[in-house]
Amino acid sequence: MRGMGRITAIPVLPEQRGRLLLSTLYFTLLLLSYYMLRPLRDALAATVGSTTIKYLSSAVFTSMLLLVPIFGWLVSHVSRRRLLPAIHGFAFLNLLAFAALLWARHDDFWAACSFYVWVSVFNYFIVSLFWSFMADLWREQEGRRLFGVISAGGSLGGIIGPLATRSAVGTMGSAGTIAIASVVFAGAALCLIRLERTAGAADTEAARAPLGGSAFEGIAIVARTPFIAGIAVLVALGAFLGMVVYIELARLVAQSFPTTELRAQYFSGRDVWVNALACLVQFGVLGRLTGALGVGRTLALAAALATAGFAWVALVPTLFALTAVNVVLRVGEFGLAKPARDMLYTVVDPNTRYKAKNFIDTALSRGSDMASGWFHDLLAGLGLTLAGFGLLGVGIGAGLGACALAVGRGYRRRGGV
Repeated sequence: MRGMGRITAIPVLPEQRGRLLLSTLYFTLLLLSYYMLRPLRDALAATVGSTTIKYLSSAVFTSMLLLVPIFGWLVSHVSRRRLLPAIHGFAFLNLLAFAALLWARHDDFWAACSFYVWVSVFNYFIVSLFWSFMADLWREQEGRRLFGVISAGGSLGGIIGPLATRSAVGTMGSAGTIAIASVVFAGAALCLIRLERTAGAADTEAARAPLGGSAFEGIAIVARTPFIAGIAVLVALGAFLGMVVYIELARLVAQSFPTTELRAQYFSGRDVWVNALACLVQFGVLGRLTGALGVGRTLALAAALATAGFAWVALVPTLFALTAVNVVLRVGEFGLAKPARDMLYTVVDPNTRYKAKNFIDTALSRGSDMASGWFHDLLAGLGLTLAGFGLLGVGIGAGLGACALAVGRGYRRRGGV
């Protein structure tokens, strides 16, 4: 850990080293398992057709709407120490079930759709829970210094995961790859349990007590708190930009690559580039940026990257340009925007941290995906081309930047930097 501090120029206190190592390893294994699954999900989505994505997004959103009140009730009545390991155990069993399903029914339409929906829900819930947990474990100043390092661990997992899928999918198929991902995910769950046991006395006491309150309290917090509503707007606008690129990319990839395996290899290669670059940004740049610019301006910088990327798509509407812009957008999201948004939750209370954040990261985010999918379909039906979507993205990106600066001001008023 001393070496990590020297490389990143971020001071790590002796009492923080164990927690930082476990937190980073936890996120590494968590995203390694997800990024083994993601290329399979994207390949199966391309196989069932890009026009189906809006229906799949609707199914994901519906699932989120059903799960958010259930999760809110659980958080209100079950302690964090019991709830988080239980959710990880349930997800592990689901992965084993999908491995068996896709082994028995490879490339089946409904199996592919079910897997797409489950992976999308799984990713948003489990990552949201991870960062809520991190905001519990680390104070505001610690979060600004160390969340970039922890995020870099996730990106390292994001590099290894697609490479593992590229190697495994050709010989073991989808089912075998999912089985391997489930074992990796079990390792992440073990890190969670160890972190709970090594947390400080105050945090341990908080972990033993349910939060109380209503199952729908997260929605009410978003509605009545301008600062949290601003975070929700950031997520919604970012989801729209991401979905436009995702659908257009799925369409072009389906035209360019004839088989699921080739598409999986294409998406795996893209994810390697995304996570390698995001890891560099998180590990060596994010901490310095948030220290020099503040969290709000760092979010605005990510929005500026998105705006520039869509301007390029408007000028060069090709698969190569769209792939490059997809990489830039996701590096900006995972390297800058996502960890910076998670820093915002270090200055709020536990109910906001778990309930409101979970609602924003799951139901609202996937609702934005669903609405974006249908809106994309409407505009495409009216004749809007890839270049036209690029111009639309420029306008949305500008609005995203303005909202980021406003949220940054709210963060500073709450004691952040």
